[in-house]
Amino acid sequence: MSGEAPAVLNAADAPLLVLASGSATRRKVLAAAGVAFQVQAAAVDETAVKESLRAEGATAIQTAETLAELKAQRVAAKFPGALVIGADQMLSCNAVWFDKPVDSDHAAAHLRALSGKAHELSTAVCVVRNGARAWHHNAVARLTMRSLSDDFIETYLAAAGEAVLGSVGAYQLEGPGAQLFAEVEGDFFTVLGLPLLPLLDYLRANKVLPS
Repeated sequence: MSGEAPAVLNAADAPLLVLASGSATRRKVLAAAGVAFQVQAAAVDETAVKESLRAEGATAIQTAETLAELKAQRVAAKFPGALVIGADQMLSCNAVWFDKPVDSDHAAAHLRALSGKAHELSTAVCVVRNGARAWHHNAVARLTMRSLSDDFIETYLAAAGEAVLGSVGAYQLEGPGAQLFAEVEGDFFTVLGLPLLPLLDYLRANKVLPS
């Protein structure tokens, strides 16, 4: 983020709010909304959880919801009384689940696989307090990627840099990644990985934010 820091709008007597995520994008989204919070990334073996849930027949959105709560639960144990926010996002295309690319070659392979196709981003957010799930929200966005040439993919990845490795689809819609798409259906914040407006409603209803 650039420019002045966003105003903080939390109520004076609000419980501590903790974001259980290592995602820079989620941190930026929540901070830009004027919410005061701490960050504590959760130690979760996401690959193992996904493999287990896939074997059990779970859907992408069910998997995202499970991971979001698991992250929040892990961190909530360290912050008694706090409201802990967990979030997760799954990308699925033609029944294939995609993980974050490990390097630029992997990112290029992602983009080639998604080129000219529609895919879904299933995003879940969960709030846990003292070991109990207090609230959750699931949302799905559908994105159609235009057909990409190999030259464009190479140019895009060179311009975007290592930031693409932090995104399951090797893109950030809020940046140059917008050039990859023909159509986006769904909430913008859902695409970014944090369904912000329902979360803000929950925080206002629970006196964390002024209403």
